[in-house]
Amino acid sequence: MISLSYSRISLADIAQKLQLDSPEDAEFIVAKAIRDGVIEASINHEKGYVQSKEMTDIYSTREPQLAFHQRISFCLDIHNMSVKAMRFPPKSYNKDLESAEERREREQQDLEFAKEMAEDDDDDGFP
Repeated sequence: MISLSYSRISLADIAQKLQLDSPEDAEFIVAKAIRDGVIEASINHEKGYVQSKEMTDIYSTREPQLAFHQRISFCLDIHNMSVKAMRFPPKSYNKDLESAEERREREQQDLEFAKEMAEDDDDDGFP
């Protein structure tokens, strides 16, 4: 931005830098930028220049610290939520699940039932 580089710059130089037709066009654009709050400056119409207001040191305020704190808090919240999502379910969920021993017994019963069914099919065979 031009206004950050110079404390005072002529409207003709701004028009040249922005490739505008006249200093009046530059004055209009600068006035609109000042009104919109994009830059903090004042226009000296008689002498044809823009005077930037003194910039305060943003780092002497608490604003950067608060912004940094907000970003770090957001990152920590995401981390905590992802850790919670990756946790194993509590023991109460395992009550419905069968143990390995119960599963083996059930599979053994299924095998025995399948053998009985196969034997019954063999007995019902045609001569």
